[in-house]
Amino acid sequence: MAKYDIVIIGGAIMGASLAYYLRKEGFAGSIALIERDPQFTHSATTLSAASIRQQFSIAENIRLSRFTLDLFRRLKEEFGDEADIGFREGGYLILASEEGLPVLKANHDVQLAEGADIALEDAEALMRRFPWLSSEGIAAGAYGVSGEGWFDAHAYLSLFRKALRGMKVDFVTASVAAIERQDDEVTSVTLDTGERLEAGIVVNAAGPNAGKVAALAGIELPVEPRKRNVFVFEARERYGDMPLLVDPSGIYVRPEGSVYITGGAEDEAGEQAADPADFEPDWGLFENEIWPVLATRIPAFEAIKMTRAWVGHYDYNVLDQNAVIGPHPQVANFIFANGFSGHGLQQAPAVGKALAELIVHGAYRTLDCSVFSYRRIAEGRPFRELNVI
Repeated sequence: MAKYDIVIIGGAIMGASLAYYLRKEGFAGSIALIERDPQFTHSATTLSAASIRQQFSIAENIRLSRFTLDLFRRLKEEFGDEADIGFREGGYLILASEEGLPVLKANHDVQLAEGADIALEDAEALMRRFPWLSSEGIAAGAYGVSGEGWFDAHAYLSLFRKALRGMKVDFVTASVAAIERQDDEVTSVTLDTGERLEAGIVVNAAGPNAGKVAALAGIELPVEPRKRNVFVFEARERYGDMPLLVDPSGIYVRPEGSVYITGGAEDEAGEQAADPADFEPDWGLFENEIWPVLATRIPAFEAIKMTRAWVGHYDYNVLDQNAVIGPHPQVANFIFANGFSGHGLQQAPAVGKALAELIVHGAYRTLDCSVFSYRRIAEGRPFRELNVI
C-alpha cells in the first residue's frame, strides 16, 4: 500500500492548481494527484466556455477571479517566456430588463467596491457603444471595460500540469472506488484498480463528480453534474468589438475566432442531475430557445448557421450555486474544492493558493475563503451567488 501525505481527487484545473501552490508554499510531503480521464476528454475544465469575469454579486467571488486575472497578466513570469493561453480581454456585457435593474445596480456597487473596472450604462449609451445591439426590453447593462474575457482552457491546464512534472507530484490514472474513514478521520483511498493509498489529507477536487466522492466518505455534499450545451455558429457579420454578451434570458454569446459560441438556454427550474456519461447535445435548444433570442438582441443574427455543438457538465451546487471550500467541520482532513457551478475554471488558481496556505500555514493568508466553508451546507444556509452564467 502506497502512503501519501496528501491525496487530491481530481487532476484537472482545480486539483492541479492546488498541487502547484502546495509546492510553491513549501510543502515538502508526498502528493498524489488522481485523475480518471487523463486526456480530459470529458473534463469540465476543457469543455467550458473558458471565460473570466469580475461581475459577481459576492465580493469574495470577485476577489478569487481577480487573483486569477493577476496571474494571467504575469503568466510568463510565473510559467516561463513560452507561456500563452490566448487571453483576449474582450469583456462581459450583462444586460438587464427594468425588472432586473435593481439587482444589476446592487451587483455593480459590490464590483466597484472591489476595484473592478465595470461600466454601468443605460440602453442608449450601450447602443452608442455597440451599434449592432438592439435595446428592446433592455434598461441597462454592465460592461467589463477591462479585466474580463476568454482564453484557451487546454493551454491553461497544460501550464499547471507541465509545471507539476518538475515538482515531485505523482500522477495517478484511476477512479476512486472507496474512501475509508475511521470516526472523524479519512485514512485511505481505494482505486478502481484495487490499489489502496493511505492518506494524511484527502482533497475533493472532483468537479461534477464531487457529490459522489464525498458520499464515499459518508459526507453529504449537494453537488451534482448538470448538462450545459455550447453551440458554435457562423454569421456573415464579424463584430470585433463584441464582448461576451449575456441577455436577460440567461442566453450568452461571444466571438470565438471567425465564429461565435452561444449557450445558457437550459431551464434550471425543472433540471435534474445529468447522467455522467451523457455528452450528447440537446440540439433543439439552439433553434427553439437560443436563435430567437440572438435574432432579437443582435438583428444581424437572424441569418446564422449552427455548425457544431458540445456538452460540458457543471459541478452544480444545488443549495446556492456557490463554491464549497475548506475542511469538513468534523472530518478535518477531508477538504472541499467543489460546487463552483460554472466559475471554477477562472477561480481555480485562487482556490489552490488559498487551500495551500491553509494546509501549510494553518490559516488563509492571501485570500480568506471562510465564507465558502462547508458549515453552511451542514446548516442548510444558502450563500447565494446571483450572477451564475
